[in-house]
Amino acid sequence: MRINRKYLFSFFILLMIEIIIALFVHDTFIRPYIGDVLVVILLYTLIRGLIQKTIKFLPVYLFIFASTVEFAQYYHIVKSLNLENNKVISTIIGTSYDIKDIINYLIATVILIMWEKIVKNVTRTK
Repeated sequence: MRINRKYLFSFFILLMIEIIIALFVHDTFIRPYIGDVLVVILLYTLIRGLIQKTIKFLPVYLFIFASTVEFAQYYHIVKSLNLENNKVISTIIGTSYDIKDIINYLIATVILIMWEKIVKNVTRTK
């Protein structure tokens, strides 16, 4: 297994940004919107960093995964699993459903699809 250092480096940078947003940013734009867009891109960079083989519809799969987690919030999955006192799990999974989050995941998916097309075109011209 060969790792892609560029993607893993990007993952760690995005992880640090997400942690900073979670701990220190309490606004009405960056935390709820940019943070949700970045989380899908964060997962993308992790997977691309660890898995050498190209996964054809990876951005779409991540959108489905993120949306599934969001729908689980609608059904109060954290409370159903009796994990509401676990701050880490509650933060990672989330506790409140918001359709705007799914829109943010879709925006991230479009960004990633565009990114893949750009990378593919640059690779093809080399």
